[in-house]
Amino acid sequence: MKKASIIIIALLGGFLGKAQDIIPLDTINWNFEAESYILEEFKGKKSIYLQGGSIILKDGDFLNGTIEYDIYLKEVQAFPGVYFRMNGNDAEHFYIRPHQAGNPDANQAIPLTKGISPWQLYYGEKYAFPYEYKYDDWTHVKLVVHDDKAQVFLDYSEEPNLSWQLFHEPVEGGISLNGGNAQGMHLANIRIDKTKHELKNFKPLDRKPIEGLIPQWQLSDKFEEQLLDDHSKIPQIITDRTWGETVVVEEGTAANISRKVERFDDTPGNTVFAKIELDATSDMTKLFEFGYSDRAVVILNGKPIYKGNNRYRSRDYRYLGTIGLFDAVYLPLRKGKNTLLLAVSEDFGGWLVTGRFLDTKGLKIQ
Repeated sequence: MKKASIIIIALLGGFLGKAQDIIPLDTINWNFEAESYILEEFKGKKSIYLQGGSIILKDGDFLNGTIEYDIYLKEVQAFPGVYFRMNGNDAEHFYIRPHQAGNPDANQAIPLTKGISPWQLYYGEKYAFPYEYKYDDWTHVKLVVHDDKAQVFLDYSEEPNLSWQLFHEPVEGGISLNGGNAQGMHLANIRIDKTKHELKNFKPLDRKPIEGLIPQWQLSDKFEEQLLDDHSKIPQIITDRTWGETVVVEEGTAANISRKVERFDDTPGNTVFAKIELDATSDMTKLFEFGYSDRAVVILNGKPIYKGNNRYRSRDYRYLGTIGLFDAVYLPLRKGKNTLLLAVSEDFGGWLVTGRFLDTKGLKIQ
């Protein structure tokens, strides 16, 4: 019995020690899925120069723990980072924007939800922080993950640079790192330690909700956006739809359609109808404030009354397309039941819808 205990302790000690070691950059430990990569000694470290892709850890059962790595940043537009708890097209994600050094959006904590990264919803100081990056030395990144919480520490900071609530249910999954898409960057000293997941001074920031939002929307199945080009066919497009899923507002800001609808599956389509029903006590005109991403057609009782584009860089080269109540339309409501639809189309950055009526006198929203 004593001998068996010694063996168990020895094995456990070996496992704990290994968890803190640098994971070799080889095909034993990683799957390399990139346009190109080079394994080389760079600036004193054994590294990988990764371009146009990712490296995926073969041990895909990360739930809680610490993820650490070094990255040599370039002063270029890129989004190098780490995905963790990867399950299909869902994951948690933290990445750096090296071209935004010193700006409020110098980085991003965000979910991957059915293949969509909705940074147009999860923006602001709750999910990013300003940081002055260096481009002549390595940057150290440490993530600490525990259940539904995470923190990031840059360059061996004693205090977390950011603390945030995670976006998905805590389920173990894979880990993947990318080096900044086509720009390419060096990664080195990757460590995963599942035994260390203690958070430090966890104080996530709050986000002020928008008051009076419609709390939920009913969603249709997907269809191709181009079907809307012929407005005379819109009533038939509506008739052809199936309904079922309901999506609720998040962050007190907008509803994330990709929570319920798979944008990038085998079914064609980049557009859904988001619907609410309105009961009016008489004929009336009401101002409806709304937001969407990326494009929308507003349809009242089967008739289109608005078409808009809120896509990234759609209005000028600095325009982000973040979600908010930036558009409005006067709705000519008839007495009794009215159906309001927003046909919302998505490219990337968030499949989103939101809206409110400031004046609800004589109006019931179902």
